[in-house]
Amino acid sequence: MDLFKKCEDYTIIDELKKAEIYPYFHYLTSGQDTVVNMEGKRTIMIGSNNYLGLTSHPEVIEAGVQALKTYGTGCSGSRFLNGTLDIHLQLEKELAEFLHKEDCVTFSTGFQSNLGIISAVAGRNDVIISDKENHASIYDGCKLSYAKLLRYAHNDMEDLERQLASVDKSKGMLIVTDGVFSMSGEICNLPEIVRLAKKYGARVMVDDAHGLGVIGEGGRGTASYYGLEDDVDLIMGTFSKSLASLGGYLVCSKQVANYVRHNSRPFIFSASITPASVACARKSLEILKREPERVENLQKLGDYVREGLTKRGVKFIDGKAPIVAIWTYSDENSFVACKKLLEKGVYVNPVISPAVPVGQSILRTSYTATHTKEQLDEAMDKIKEVLDEILTKEEA
Repeated sequence: MDLFKKCEDYTIIDELKKAEIYPYFHYLTSGQDTVVNMEGKRTIMIGSNNYLGLTSHPEVIEAGVQALKTYGTGCSGSRFLNGTLDIHLQLEKELAEFLHKEDCVTFSTGFQSNLGIISAVAGRNDVIISDKENHASIYDGCKLSYAKLLRYAHNDMEDLERQLASVDKSKGMLIVTDGVFSMSGEICNLPEIVRLAKKYGARVMVDDAHGLGVIGEGGRGTASYYGLEDDVDLIMGTFSKSLASLGGYLVCSKQVANYVRHNSRPFIFSASITPASVACARKSLEILKREPERVENLQKLGDYVREGLTKRGVKFIDGKAPIVAIWTYSDENSFVACKKLLEKGVYVNPVISPAVPVGQSILRTSYTATHTKEQLDEAMDKIKEVLDEILTKEEA
């Protein structure tokens, strides 16, 4: 069989484009903000991860410009060899201190962070127990580790304990969970995860890509939110969301950080984070520490949206983060809703099977600390109009 036959048979994209409901790769002609210019049209952006509204902050932009002037455009090598700058070390020190951990390792992307962390700390003789709704990068990190993977039902602590109890006690065990689940905005049951980890001798890793800058004291994330910073062994996060840049990190003990630096293939064999990205992340972290009210306002806006959708009779998955997943039920409904909303000047993200079970498709909406209530009311009114138009009475 020809290797490319699968490509030739992949016709769904052409079918969606022909039906004029293809929802991906819309382009912006402006920077990320609460209102953007998308394909020449004013659009309220409620589909980005610019949680603190720092992508357009003048101090963040200026920090990137100055780093370009000082260090150039790239590092031309991996951190392991010639690609370490003093600002890489400064960013790691600042993150470790902010998140109350001994050490920090930074990676070139968030996806690469999970690949690099999980594949380094877990191996063939270990077992990883993962929430079924964890991010794709966690699954790929598990594959790269060659550890045995067990999955527990989403946020189901009884199932997690069953999986833990089934593991041979001679094996190393790592429980991995998203802190804030990126699609639904739900927060993991970290207190129970920590309790079970101690009971069965497992280590705990939290992917806090959507937790940093969003929940916890001063935006310190999920472990801080529950007061369990000392009980989580590995905390991963990204710079592409609250920190308005690109890259990722691990905070942990000095011993584990040292091991990861010398054993993580994705870390060793990748070019280091560009100078401008490092500088933007550092400045964003500085602003987060200086202006914790951004986190408070973000939480208030998330609550405002949940209250507003409830008043409008729009059904959604209830959570506590500034991510609100709105039910559309079918893939086609999601595609059509995205198209109609974009026509009305509102951008949202479709989440369809297999990312969610068949019949549980959603619109993923996410919010920024600098959104105005007027913008959110306009967006919610249009969401209500579109869903009333496309959903059947049974679904609504």
